[in-house]
Amino acid sequence: MSDALARFTAARRVCPLIAILRGVTTAEIDGVAAALIEAGIGLIEVPLNSPDPFRTIERLATIAGNRAVIGAGTVLSADAARRVRDAGGQLMVAPNSDPAVIAAAVAAGLVAVPGYMTPSEAFAALAAGAHALKLFPAEAATPAVLRAQRAVLPAQLPVFVVGGASAATMPGWHAAGADGFGIGSALYRPGKPLDRIAADAATLVAAARALSR
Repeated sequence: MSDALARFTAARRVCPLIAILRGVTTAEIDGVAAALIEAGIGLIEVPLNSPDPFRTIERLATIAGNRAVIGAGTVLSADAARRVRDAGGQLMVAPNSDPAVIAAAVAAGLVAVPGYMTPSEAFAALAAGAHALKLFPAEAATPAVLRAQRAVLPAQLPVFVVGGASAATMPGWHAAGADGFGIGSALYRPGKPLDRIAADAATLVAAARALSR
């Protein structure tokens, strides 16, 4: 197991949430990161359609150190995956399952978490080397769909539910086989005050940790 995968696995077991900071800027990342890490979130992604994302990832990786696994979301090309690695990231999250991007991320030493909706997409992603999967957009699925998919997916494969997950819906998804959740606008959006980010992070972390009790 690579260092990145070991850190990802350990962080997921402590708190199974990936914070999705779409739209975050380099200027505000210090405060946002501090609020999230203090709340207990150890997996953080900066989507590449955010302003100056690689510079933000570099800054985030520096200030997070060993306290969180940092990476990028919305990674759509092999070159972008390599740039995530060069910026100090260890995590590659994508909305789709592109075998070339997955393979490039794995070759770069990143943890690859591509998006999928169907079993065909899921198994193609696994064949390309994916370490975990992201059911996206979860609003277009149901826990019943995930439960049926889990019957054929590898038992030890982590599946994250992304899109509309909340403290209220986490238990149903968890019972259906979800191992974690990607949380975007419910946690962060541009202009949201830091005290609200911290409060919402604490609520979501408590809900996520309660699932494993």
